[in-house]
Amino acid sequence: MSNSFKADSKGNRFRARRIAMFNELVTEVIARNGHCRILDVGGTHEYWRAFGDVIDWQRVTIVLLNLTRTNEPDTDHISQVVGDACDMSQFGDMSFDLVHSNSVIEHVGLFNRMEAMAREIRRIAPAYFVQTPSFWFPIEAHSRFPFLQFLPEPLKVSLIMRRRLGYWPQAADVGEATRTAQSAILLHKRQMHFLFPDAEIRREKVFFLTKSYIAVKRTA
Repeated sequence: MSNSFKADSKGNRFRARRIAMFNELVTEVIARNGHCRILDVGGTHEYWRAFGDVIDWQRVTIVLLNLTRTNEPDTDHISQVVGDACDMSQFGDMSFDLVHSNSVIEHVGLFNRMEAMAREIRRIAPAYFVQTPSFWFPIEAHSRFPFLQFLPEPLKVSLIMRRRLGYWPQAADVGEATRTAQSAILLHKRQMHFLFPDAEIRREKVFFLTKSYIAVKRTA
């Protein structure tokens, strides 16, 4: 999952606000511990380069967990590990101060896989910040197509075979179109409450419509 974006885009402004909100958690941890170790599930170097100016890099280290490594070299502050968001058994209980995840949980598969990812996040750190697009927002977040999430799968597949939709290229065949259609499963607020029962579920809004949810858990 790529976090790439243009510096002046609307999506960038949303991410800037998220990072400012997340940095409140980082600041709390630093004030208590003197440092903050963050696991970013599905994150990228680019994400942190774009918004890292608000982070106290002298006291923060970030580990990026993805299914594959990129060619980006590790630094003193950001390193990469390969792993599955739904089974992060390479990390012990409470081995990080914070877990961050931006627009990832909707891509891990069906709800049982989302439950596994949520359990792992809650196991690995006492605090976390997990964002995901809202099912109810009228423009589907990945295809940029109005109300696509409400359509039956055969219609989604047909559309994906006919044209490019947002981040999704036009599919070459029905297999590729079906995999694309199934690659993002959006959540609503009650599901987020179920997955993260110890968190506050915050809403990002556009013109009074909920664009995405953020599960925020502060350290007790």
